[in-house]
Amino acid sequence: MNNRFILVLGDLLTLGLITFIGFATHGELQFADGTRILTTFLPLIAGWFLAAPWLGLFDPQKTASSFLWRVPFTMLLAAPLTSVLRAVWLNSSTLPLFTLILGGSGSIGMLIWRALWVWMNRPKGV
Repeated sequence: MNNRFILVLGDLLTLGLITFIGFATHGELQFADGTRILTTFLPLIAGWFLAAPWLGLFDPQKTASSFLWRVPFTMLLAAPLTSVLRAVWLNSSTLPLFTLILGGSGSIGMLIWRALWVWMNRPKGV
């Protein structure tokens, strides 16, 4: 499989897991239908996929461990955009605490996934 495809698929799955965990930690999974979850998931995808290419996160040559600092930086750029897009969708205001928590927890989740990807793609014999 193409490395770029794996990165995109892994990012989508990780962002989905981050969204799922966010709803679960608030005890909202039993009350949230798919549409409600999408109001967070789709803006998160948009924020991530708008910021990530600018920092080279889909270039397999730039995804080595020395470039892992780009992952949390990208999420910290994506979180405010996600928050604004979500607020527009829900016709509400942006919540600074939501933005900070999303940026922090999203950074951790994406960093774990991307570090795992770097580890799986390290040169053999290292």
